[in-house]
Amino acid sequence: MKVAIIGCGGIANAAHIPAYMKNPEAEIVYFCDIIPERAEEAVEKYGCGKAVVDYKEVLADPEIEAVSVCTPNNVHASIAMDALRAGKNVLCEKPAARTYAEALEMQKVQHETGKILNIGVVNRFNNAVNLIKDYIDSGKLGEVYHVYISFRAHRSIPGLGGAFTTKAIAGGGALIDWGVHFLDIAMYCCGDPKPLTVSGEQFCKLGKNMEDYAYINMWSGPPKYDGTYDVDDSVTGLIRTDGPVFTVHGAWAQNINQSEMYIDFMGDKAGIRLIYGEDFTVYTAEHGALVEYKPKYNSTPHFENEINKFIECIKTGEKLPSHIDSVIITAKMMQAFYDSAEAHREIVLD
Repeated sequence: MKVAIIGCGGIANAAHIPAYMKNPEAEIVYFCDIIPERAEEAVEKYGCGKAVVDYKEVLADPEIEAVSVCTPNNVHASIAMDALRAGKNVLCEKPAARTYAEALEMQKVQHETGKILNIGVVNRFNNAVNLIKDYIDSGKLGEVYHVYISFRAHRSIPGLGGAFTTKAIAGGGALIDWGVHFLDIAMYCCGDPKPLTVSGEQFCKLGKNMEDYAYINMWSGPPKYDGTYDVDDSVTGLIRTDGPVFTVHGAWAQNINQSEMYIDFMGDKAGIRLIYGEDFTVYTAEHGALVEYKPKYNSTPHFENEINKFIECIKTGEKLPSHIDSVIITAKMMQAFYDSAEAHREIVLD
C-alpha cells in the first residue's frame, strides 16, 4: 500500500515513519514538509520516497491510498479534509483539531466521503491499556465510579514561544497536548461514557514571563523569546459522565519537582493505577486480606500496533477504536473544559 507522510517533524520521525518502514505491506512514496530540508532529510535517512513541499501534489497522485498527517494542530483539519475529499484514507495525529467545531467538520467530511479518518490516540493500541479495559469490561473492578487523572511535570514546557505555546497554532497547552491522551485512555477503558457536565480551570503562569522561566531542559526547543505564550501550562477540573466521574489535574510546568503521570481507576471491587507509558498495579481484597499485584503480559510497541491496524483496516473496512466517531467525544470534552475555564462556570453538555 502506497502511503505518504505529511509533516516530517518530531512525531513523524519518532513514530509514524519507523512503524511504516517495519510494515511489509506499506511503502512510503512521499515525504512532505513546508520546510524542504526536513522532507529531503527523510528521503536520505530512510532511503525511499520523494521529497515534496506542497501536500496537494501528494493528494493528486492516484496511487496514494493512505496519508499520515503529522503537522502542527492548526492544519490538521484542512489537510485531513482535503485528503479525504481526494479519496485518501487518513491517520491524523492527535488532537483531531484545535477546536470541537473543527473536529465536527472533519467528521462531517469523513461521513460524506466514506474514507477512513483515524486520530492518533495511540494508547488505544497499547497492550497495558487494553488489558485494563478487559479487566473493567469483565467486571473485575466492579463499578468504576471515579477516575483520577494526573499528568503533571516539573517545568517541562515544550518549545517556549513556538508552536506548542501559541494558541492560534496549537489550540491550547497542557490539556490539548498531554491531557488528550489521558482523557482518551479514561474514556476508552470505561467504554466511552457520555459526558454530562464539565467544570474546569486553566492557568497560564509559569511560562508567561518567558525570559524568567527557568528549566533544566526543553523538549521541542529551544525557546523563542520573541514568540508567543498564551496557552495553559496547568489545568484542573471535574467531568461528570453517565458512568464514572473524572477528576483532572494536569501541568506542563508546576513548582513541584515530581513527575506524576498516572491514571487511577477506582472500582468498588478493585482499583488500578496505570503509570502512563508503563505498567499498572491492581489493588483489591481477597479473603479478608489486602492484595496488590502487577500483571505480566506481552507488550508490543503501540505506534507499530496503530500503524499496522490502520493499514489493515483500509483493506478490511474495520472501524477502529481510534475512528473520528469515537475520538470526537474527547474533543467535545476538552472544548467544554476550555469554555468552562473562560466562563468560570460549569458547562452542561447536550
